[in-house]
Amino acid sequence: MARDLVTGNHAAGYTLALAGEANRRARGAVCGAYPITPQTEIIEVLRAFEFTKGRVVPVESEHSAMAVCIGGALAGARAFTASSSNGLAYMTENVFNAGYYRLPIVLIGVNRTLGPPWNIWADQGDTLALRDAAWLQFYTESHQDLVDTILVAFRVAEDRRVLLPALVAEDGFIVSHTQMIVDLPEQELVDRYLPPCDIPHRLRGQGVAVGGMIYPHDTERHRIEIQEAMERVPTVLKEALDEFEQVFGRRPHGALSAEYTEDAELVLVACNTMVRTLRRVVQRRREQGQKIGLVKVKMFRPFPRREFEQAIGSARRVGVLDRNHSPGSGGIFWTEIATSLRRRPDVLLQDYLVGLGGGDVTPAVIDDIIEDLARREQEDEPLWKEVPA
Repeated sequence: MARDLVTGNHAAGYTLALAGEANRRARGAVCGAYPITPQTEIIEVLRAFEFTKGRVVPVESEHSAMAVCIGGALAGARAFTASSSNGLAYMTENVFNAGYYRLPIVLIGVNRTLGPPWNIWADQGDTLALRDAAWLQFYTESHQDLVDTILVAFRVAEDRRVLLPALVAEDGFIVSHTQMIVDLPEQELVDRYLPPCDIPHRLRGQGVAVGGMIYPHDTERHRIEIQEAMERVPTVLKEALDEFEQVFGRRPHGALSAEYTEDAELVLVACNTMVRTLRRVVQRRREQGQKIGLVKVKMFRPFPRREFEQAIGSARRVGVLDRNHSPGSGGIFWTEIATSLRRRPDVLLQDYLVGLGGGDVTPAVIDDIIEDLARREQEDEPLWKEVPA
């Protein structure tokens, strides 16, 4: 394991490259490549890598980048790409296609605000807009979490019990362009962890039609099979984490992680880099004797409903920090959590919209949220916590 000071984007590109190279004795690797701020460095790292059996294919748009991945995966290659914001929006048709084709492509989504008006800073609305596509979705907290999750995503997506694509999200600029010390995996270890990519329904030379017309009952059966695959993900994920720990000597966080919740009366929920700030605030308040806990949600699809209900313990007040917004509804994580807690009418659940468009979610912002949640008598519509100009 080599330790190095790298940006999140460099770490992501490096890890994708090694994952692709690990398939050199099988059908190789392919990446559809198109730049967009703040993910472009990922593609640059991949373009500089010399694959034994693989290609990075420059194309004219994000739509075509995913089309290349679809073609490569249908040929049996390990396929991957990266995008952000309006690039992801332009890619959407083929994102849905990849999921419905059951192709285990891995996509790095570098979270950036959708425009117009144009904003290049972190906001989860771009990847969460794809929440109804047949994709796994993982949200990462740090550079190391990003590296580890990419490898786990390949392992889970390519498992025959799943065979669905996976999106791994990192916060734009906060992770993508900052540098941290990271344990970068060596090729030998990646080779051990990732078996050859074997897509059972890959094209094998004979003339076939892919994605042709079907009848209503066939579509229903198709969607049921995707749902069943999603329901198998938790089991496959646990196995992938167990194997990761054996190969690399550390264990990444799973679908979610609960901290200080054993005796917590109040729990805050967050994902991505907001968790790092939240953790410091919770630790400080625990030292002051306050019974506060946190839950980090890493896997958004499939959403770990049962695990979440257990994770909050006996807490009666739960606040959700959403760096996203579904117009006319509220925070997207909040709506999922409300469904997860439908059997807990004793819980006061409040949504807080924070940091949209890249605003800094500071300890002071989190302190205000804690104070608001602690004195609440009843839940309210989602609350906007605007960051001071």
